[in-house]
Amino acid sequence: YKRHLSTTSNSQTPNSTMAKTKELSKDTRNKIVDLHQAGKTESAIVLKFAREHLDDPEEDWENVIWSDETKIEFFGKNSTCRVWRRKNAELHPKNTIPTVKHGGGNIMLWGMERMNGAMYREILSTNLLPSARALKMKRGWVFQHDNDPKHTARATKEWLRKKHFKVLEWPSQSPDLNPIENLWRELKIRVAQRQPQNITALEEICMEEWAKLPATVCKNLVVTYRKRLTSVIANKGYITKY
Repeated sequence: YKRHLSTTSNSQTPNSTMAKTKELSKDTRNKIVDLHQAGKTESAIVLKFAREHLDDPEEDWENVIWSDETKIEFFGKNSTCRVWRRKNAELHPKNTIPTVKHGGGNIMLWGMERMNGAMYREILSTNLLPSARALKMKRGWVFQHDNDPKHTARATKEWLRKKHFKVLEWPSQSPDLNPIENLWRELKIRVAQRQPQNITALEEICMEEWAKLPATVCKNLVVTYRKRLTSVIANKGYITKY
């Protein structure tokens, strides 16, 4: 499990990462929608998701491209990165596109200032399919992203549908279900220890530390996914150690 990372620099931007999982059945998707419409709490919906997938085989969790967003700060500035990561995938410097605007103090991966739906779709258009190919995803791979408004906008859904990309139905407010959160936590610790003093250093350090993350870290996040679901169930859909 190595890295496939791309970055751009800007201010006030989101950061995201991608890896693999299983498409929800039509029945499960309908149940999640029903829960939302019935006014169920987010924890109840997260709990339902965990129970529905508790016995899914490990291989299924290896067939999803995960995405996530985060911010890395220094001197009070926010910075963001978007990352694609999968077993045996390598870091591809050619996909790294650093830029700096307004003397900003952050970096991001395929991020923009106040990214909107159109910007997000352009990011997907430029990177989603090429990254899936570079990561050698199996046929029928599934794309996961959260319920951010720009992700769930009608135009974005229609774009994904026309491209025939399968999208994993995802419970709102469910960071404990996304293994990428663990990668961000580890990256932030490593970056903070090196105390970058400017945007260039921040970018370089993020790239260096991302590349240094052990392959076993990524692998274990997939291998132990059932434990994650078990923990979510034990906590009835509320926050867990993950």
